[in-house]
Amino acid sequence: MDPLDLIIAGGVLAVGTFAFRFAGPVLKARFTVSPKAEKLMTRSAVVLLAALVAVAALTEGHEFAGYARPAGVLVGGVLAWRKAPFALVVVAAAAAAALLRLAGVP
Repeated sequence: MDPLDLIIAGGVLAVGTFAFRFAGPVLKARFTVSPKAEKLMTRSAVVLLAALVAVAALTEGHEFAGYARPAGVLVGGVLAWRKAPFALVVVAAAAAAALLRLAGVP
């Protein structure tokens, strides 16, 4: 791929991202969304994020990732829910998965 093509593609993506981010506040005053629809959109975002976390935590390629990774994600999730500092959440989740793998758990 030509470096100029890469720069152009990056610029197009940057402009598109900015346009979407800018359109939200600008168009919010023109459109009204019912409270029920707004609540549904909020819940949909949470469900989508949970599905993404589940797929990333449970699969590797097309196969089950083993038990160590979901256990690490569970440890991190519990610590995040308990409002632990982010660095502690990441280190504890990685340590839990690493210790389980060191113990022979796949």
